[in-house]
Amino acid sequence: MLKPALVGGTLVLVATQGTPRAMRTYGVTVWATVAAFAGLLSCALSPQHAPAVQPGGDAEYPLPADDWRGSAGEILSGAIQIRTVNPPGGEAALAEWLSLVLSGEPGIETRVVRLGSDEEAPRAAFWARVQGSGRARPIVLLSHLDTVPADPAGWTVDPFAGVIGGGFVVGRGALDAKGVTVAHLLTLVALARRDVPPARDVILLATPDEEAGGLHGAALIARDRRDLLGEAEFLLTEGGGILPGSPRRTPDASQPDIWGVAFTEKTPCWMDVVARGIPGHASAGGAAGAPEHLVAALAALRDLPTPIEVVPAVARMFASMAVVAPPDDREHFAQLRGALELNPEFRERFLADRGRAALVRNTAAVTTLDAGENMNVIPGEARATIDARLLPGASCSDFVADVREAVGPDIEVTVRLAFEAAESPVDTPLLAAIERVAERHTPRGVVVPRVIAGFTDAHWFRKLGITSYGFVPRRLRPIETRGVHGPNERVSLDNLQFGVDTLLEILDELDAGSRSR
Repeated sequence: MLKPALVGGTLVLVATQGTPRAMRTYGVTVWATVAAFAGLLSCALSPQHAPAVQPGGDAEYPLPADDWRGSAGEILSGAIQIRTVNPPGGEAALAEWLSLVLSGEPGIETRVVRLGSDEEAPRAAFWARVQGSGRARPIVLLSHLDTVPADPAGWTVDPFAGVIGGGFVVGRGALDAKGVTVAHLLTLVALARRDVPPARDVILLATPDEEAGGLHGAALIARDRRDLLGEAEFLLTEGGGILPGSPRRTPDASQPDIWGVAFTEKTPCWMDVVARGIPGHASAGGAAGAPEHLVAALAALRDLPTPIEVVPAVARMFASMAVVAPPDDREHFAQLRGALELNPEFRERFLADRGRAALVRNTAAVTTLDAGENMNVIPGEARATIDARLLPGASCSDFVADVREAVGPDIEVTVRLAFEAAESPVDTPLLAAIERVAERHTPRGVVVPRVIAGFTDAHWFRKLGITSYGFVPRRLRPIETRGVHGPNERVSLDNLQFGVDTLLEILDELDAGSRSR
């Protein structure tokens, strides 16, 4: 395995006998960068000033500041450079590195939690804790270590170089979700350096495999390692954030920021669709071939009716947004179900926004296609994967039954991933603490309990009875979120610092509330 060692006065990770091959590869490439970052970050996390570093290229990197805030960009850059594309993940390398980052920080307990037995791409979660006074039950700060792939052709920089420039960190995972992990890590650093402990344990948990559904990450922890959660009362993770306000038409007023806090999510119903047919030479025509059958099946799936339905959680979300909606839509947002049924003009305007439309109907998207390999050969099998997202309360088995009826008995449809929606209450001390912090910020924030069309690892913990919200305090305009799963993903250094500072405010407000209970 890998173990810390001093080499020429520098703390590095050394591959011992039995180290998995994937991690040995890091030993001559990425782990060289890890060693450089280890020395840098141990300085950056201490009161001493750290030297500049130029990992993986000639680009100049900003000097870390004299306190922990200045190290955020450097830590995130280093995390991005450790590839954890899922599949296969291989998140253990990053978990080990994060443990090394905090190894010299007193007051923080860390663990690398091994999950699974894959020796080629070992998987692990990273866990850390600042112990509180025990006056209140713990809170978990949840993120994930894996990322989706990145095609360099669509990027202006290497997506795994962790480039820092122009006030941004650019790279796969900057927003989703290595940047979240770094913000949580530095929150723990700030808490550990205080003279007075928090009222509750604050636990960092960064899991593997979230991008593939969490079956090899959060699901295993929720099932087998509940000890890591410490009887937690609350959990904060990705899934919500701050939408900056925009100027009103009147010059003396401004639109408040919207602090979207996710309390439930649409759920996945991921399917494999397989068509079979007669293989042969393409010169004979392909009407009986598998690709033709698959195309017909996908056309039938595309035409499957998806009626509008406003579930209670979505109705609550838009009712909360009515106060910040355009004046002409406030009444419609407050009574969304009736407005969509009775007002054709509003319905057309509402459904024209794809994000809003996805919250009032089930959706299905074809995400991969696989058939033949040769131009002149008709394959005997063709397959597609379908990512369906269902409204809270909908059943994957019912949706699949509708799909099977639409595509016909000769098409094979199997479910790859599905789970039921879970919802957290919104009348809690944590949400109240977020509301109080939002109210005193400039610009003022309005908290909106929201439903998200995607899903996170939160549902695994909601099912354990932990009140779990999706909220990362970052001020991001819609154009800035396009990098999530897309090219040129980036986060500003200002947002990294703002996220840590605001999260500390929320934790302090929550502690203050626990004293008054």
